[in-house]
This record gives sequence, structure tokens and C-alpha cells, in this order.
Amino acid sequence: MKSRTMYLSSLVIAVGLFLICGRTAHAITIAEQGQPRATIVAVEDLTLPERHAVEELALFLGQVTGAEIPITDRLPDGPNRILVGEPSARLVVPDFSVSDLGEEGLIIRTVGDDLILAGGRPRGTLYAVYTFLEDHVGCRWWAPGASDIPNRPTLSFQEIDCRYVPPLEYRESFWTTAFDQDWSVRNKNYGLFAKNDERRGGHYEIVGFVHTFYTLIPPDRYFADHPEWFSEIDGQRIADRGQLCLSNEPMRAELVKNLRELLRQHPNARQTSVSQNDWENYCRCAECSAIDEEEGSPAGSILRFVNAVAAEIEEEFPNVAVSTLAYMPRYSEKPPKITRPRDNVIVWLCTMNASYNLPLKTHARNATFAENLVGWGKIADRLYIWDYVTNFRHYLFVHPNLWVLGPNVQFFVENNVVGIFEQGAYQGPGAEMMELRAWVLAKLLWDPTLDDRELIKTFCQGYYGPGGEHVLRYIRTIHSIMQQHGQPLGCYEEPDRAFMNIETLSEGWAHLKAAEEAVRDDPVLLARVRAVQMPMRYAFLIRWDDMRAEAEQKQVDWPLPEDRWVVFDELKSWATEIGVTHISESIFVGSHEGVEQLADKLKMPPRP
Repeated sequence: MKSRTMYLSSLVIAVGLFLICGRTAHAITIAEQGQPRATIVAVEDLTLPERHAVEELALFLGQVTGAEIPITDRLPDGPNRILVGEPSARLVVPDFSVSDLGEEGLIIRTVGDDLILAGGRPRGTLYAVYTFLEDHVGCRWWAPGASDIPNRPTLSFQEIDCRYVPPLEYRESFWTTAFDQDWSVRNKNYGLFAKNDERRGGHYEIVGFVHTFYTLIPPDRYFADHPEWFSEIDGQRIADRGQLCLSNEPMRAELVKNLRELLRQHPNARQTSVSQNDWENYCRCAECSAIDEEEGSPAGSILRFVNAVAAEIEEEFPNVAVSTLAYMPRYSEKPPKITRPRDNVIVWLCTMNASYNLPLKTHARNATFAENLVGWGKIADRLYIWDYVTNFRHYLFVHPNLWVLGPNVQFFVENNVVGIFEQGAYQGPGAEMMELRAWVLAKLLWDPTLDDRELIKTFCQGYYGPGGEHVLRYIRTIHSIMQQHGQPLGCYEEPDRAFMNIETLSEGWAHLKAAEEAVRDDPVLLARVRAVQMPMRYAFLIRWDDMRAEAEQKQVDWPLPEDRWVVFDELKSWATEIGVTHISESIFVGSHEGVEQLADKLKMPPRP
């Protein structure tokens, strides 16, 4: 979709967001005054993702220049040839190779008057094309159906020589927005949940995903005959909200048998989860307790167990890693003293109970997690992070954690993390600034060296057009005040926070009303700004009585309509228009009528 290009043109020149490339003289001309000057070369033996890369390149270059760039499977005479994929590049550079780029590394390189866009298989060439379109041409894909494609009838480039291999093998920006396959591949978001098809490079298949102890050894099937396979707590074996007895070898044999049967049904699996249930109650039998005491953490018995499972399935499933969790400070977050993960074991370290508005690396409130991350980073070759970047109790509420996203991702990568799962609001649209969060996180996961503040600025100016500067002022207001108060921010947060006072709400609301005024004549941009306003309306409604009393006490002008139900009806209308289905992880509102359940969550009085 070609839109809002007038607001992006300066950004294309001013912001080099992703890769630093050398440029000295014009090397290739793609179009001149809307007429094609280049040819895309795509030889016959390209893979399906590489052919999709060719299609995407031709599509967007056509939209940018107005020219139909021809595609050929042979090397034409003359300059300005765009060689897509390794086999095509070899027509000009016979010894050209991508063998050291892995599955996703890329090369963007001019050779004389030609341009090479290639990368490792299966996704590297796709990412080379999208990186070229983004970093050099100026295309942006903000959200599904929302993009900025510049208008450049004359398109030429100086010398380019870029080579990049992403440090993360798994990159999941886990928001509803990110589940769109085209958005996902164009923003190089590679994980499980977008379910990208083969031509988009496929997706990372995980069997079981997480919390699988009772999936692999179901209590209703085994507990009656084998209570010794389950947690012993205070001398009693339990199945209800328990775990497995990880020192029990017959249980492990049965689990391995069940796991093998499951993996045979998923030939494309790259990872399978053997991981604790989503609660504590780990086994305290004498054998398990002895292991945990020796290891200094319940992670010891877990890791010994998972290592043994991984060793037993390795011969039949050499390409499948076994993953497990380091989860909850009082359970398995602390790394063991002795045992090390096998080469085919992945440990997912979770940021549970961290303060999500404070840097994980440097703030005293997060010192325990930081210590555990550093410890796991020293012993695990394949360490993943499960991070929490939303408020699961109030999706629509203000959640000022944007300023730590970049530093946290960098901290992860500094400590040998190779996969990151950023869990946001995943059950439907409408969560606070979902589109911005998904896009910024996708960019950071692809290149952790990027400046998160610049990414936020770029998104706001592009996605909200002339309202973007006011949205940025709103973000600065909320985040600055949150930092001044120094309060921790959880992922199951209630709205009774000191920083959410009448002054904060009023100032933030003034910026968002200014944004609304700036885009009033553009229905598309107006809808985007109103989506940003929803969390502020939600904040006023859920704290209505407190805020009214505080405004009267401090003699602050009330910024919203006097009638609470008028404000509620506006919120409900916008939530319905956006298609909000969940207002929290556990509360489904669904249809137009279902949005009325907002009234219960917001504790609305009887309607007059």
C-alpha cells in the first residue's frame, strides 16, 4: 500500500537504521524518470523463497519508480543487472558463495554496474531483498495493511557492500500484528507463530512449545498406577498442579517413548519442549532433593533429566533440539552449579518477576535475574529468552516499558542468547501501541545494536504522519514520569499506580488530542491515533472516582467529558471498530455486544 510518503521522504535520507554501507559513486540505475533501466536476473534453479524474493523486489520497485522492471532467467548484455540469489550472482562472479552465511545471512553488493542480492538458504535472499528495499530504497512495512512506499521515479545507487548475519536464530515478536505472514517475513520476524509458508522461508516448528510435562506424562493416564512418577510434596505424591519426579528412570523411559511417537508425526520439527508445568510444586523426594542440593538449584534435576532425554532421542532425531525452561525465581531460574546443557539442549530463561520498566542489566531491582542470565550465558551454548512486554491483566492500559526494550535485547545478546521470544498481547488487536511494539521489537531482534529511541521515532513519524510528533511527546511524558517515580512495572499490573495521577493523565491526554487534531482530515491516520488514545481513556475510566477527586483537590481542569458513560461509549465504539477481542489474557469480549463486558472490568456505575 502506497501511503503517507510525504512524511517519510526526509526519514529515508536522515536515518540509516540497519546496516552501515560504503558508498562512493553511482554504480547502478534502476529507473530514470519512471522508465526501467535495470533488469532483474533470476535463473531457473532458484528456490521457492528466492523466487518469492524476486516477485517482492519487482513489486516494490515498480511501486516506488512507476516502472515495470523486467525479469529474465538469462544474463542480458549491458549494465544495471540485479542478480537475485547465489546461482544468479555466479553469472557475474563465478566463485560467489553464501556457504558461510547460514540460513539467514545476506549480501548486498554492487559489482561494477550490477547489484547482487543474495543470502543463505532458505531465507537469506529474501532478507537481502527486504533489507535493500528498506535501508536503501526507503520502504517501510509498519503493520498489516499499513506501509510507506516512497515515490522515486529516478532510482540509482552508489557502491554498496553489505554483509550481515543476524546474531539470533529465533526472533519472535509475539503480538497479533506480527502473525501476518507478509508483515512477518518483510520485517524478518522468524519464529513459530506467524506460520510462514515455504515461499516466505518457512517457520520455526516447535513440538509442544512449553509446559509439556503433563502433555508427555498425563496424570489421568498414569497417576493411578504410577504415583511415584509425580511430585512428592510433604511426603505425598500429587498430580493436581504438580510436576514430574525427575529422578525416576522408568518414568523417563515412558516419556521418551511418548516423545518419539510425537516427533514422528512432525518431520519438520526443529525443537521439542520437555519443560515444567506453569506452577511450582517441584518434586521434593529424597533423590530429587539430593540432586537439587548438590546443584544449588532445582534447575539441576531438570537439566540432568532433559540432558538424558536429549541423548536418547538424538540418533533418531539429529536435527531436533530438546528445550526446557529456567522459570520462576523460586524454582528453576537459577543455573545449576555442575550440570551443563548438552549440545542439543536449549534452555529458555524467562524474565518472570522482573521490573519491566527498569533495565535488566543495571537496575538493582533486577539484580537477581541479571545474575542468573550471566550464569546461564556461561554454560549454555543455545540460550533463549522468554520476555514479557505487555500487561496481561489490562491489555488496554498504559504500559510504559518502551525505553528498556533496546537495552534489554542488547543485554541478552551480550550473554550468548541466540533466541528471543517477546511475549506481548497475542489474542487480538487493540492492546496499547501494539503496532509500534511489534515493529520496534522485530527490528531490535534482527539487529540488537539499533537505537530503540530512534526506532520509536521513525515508527511514530511514519505511522501517525503529522500526528507522530505529538504521539512521541505523549510517550516521553508517560515514560519520564514513570522513571521519576522509580516504581517497578510488572506484567500483571493493576492500575493503582502513583505515576498515573491527574497531572500525568491530563498532560498525556493533551498530547494525544493534539495528535488527533493534526490528522483530523485523514481517516486512516485518525483511526491510528484514536487507537493510541484508547489506553488513556481506559486509564481515566478505571480510575474515574480517584481522578475526579484529585482534579478537584489540585484544581486541575478535567480534560474529558463530565459524563463517564460518554467516555465509555467512545472507548467501546473505537474498540469495536478496531476489533478488540480480549481486554486481558483471561477476559474475552469478542463481538460488538461482547465489548459491553468492558463495563464490568472498568467498574462502571449503572447507566442513567
